[in-house]
Amino acid sequence: MGPRWIALVAAVFGLMAVGIGAMGSHSLPDRLKKSGLDEAQVAKKLEQCEIGVKYQMYHALAMLAVGLSVLPKSSALARAACGMFLIGTVFFCGGLYSLSLFNTLGHWAIVPMGGVMFMIGWILLGLAVSFRPQNSDLNSN
Repeated sequence: MGPRWIALVAAVFGLMAVGIGAMGSHSLPDRLKKSGLDEAQVAKKLEQCEIGVKYQMYHALAMLAVGLSVLPKSSALARAACGMFLIGTVFFCGGLYSLSLFNTLGHWAIVPMGGVMFMIGWILLGLAVSFRPQNSDLNSN
């Protein structure tokens, strides 16, 4: 995945986060109440949706920063980090959305696996920055 695709995926993820966040704060509460859930269950599902939106936006912004930087042009580690952010978003955020919107989850491990993908992505991004040559554009000293 090159810089252009990384930035494009980031933009789509950002758009989705805003849309899902708006739906989560405007129409989801009524929908959940109408489905027969009590106040505690509704609050739990809204919290799950909000956590998914936050993490999706955080990683969309991280991907955008990487996509607009010099890193993905020369670093397979940076590109792999963005791949992990993409997979993590699908698993972690998608799993939370599935739980909050549909009260179902394909497999219990999908959300924690997404969290692990996020962590691997951050490790890879740290390595990408660490292994940049000293004369690169990212070094200020």
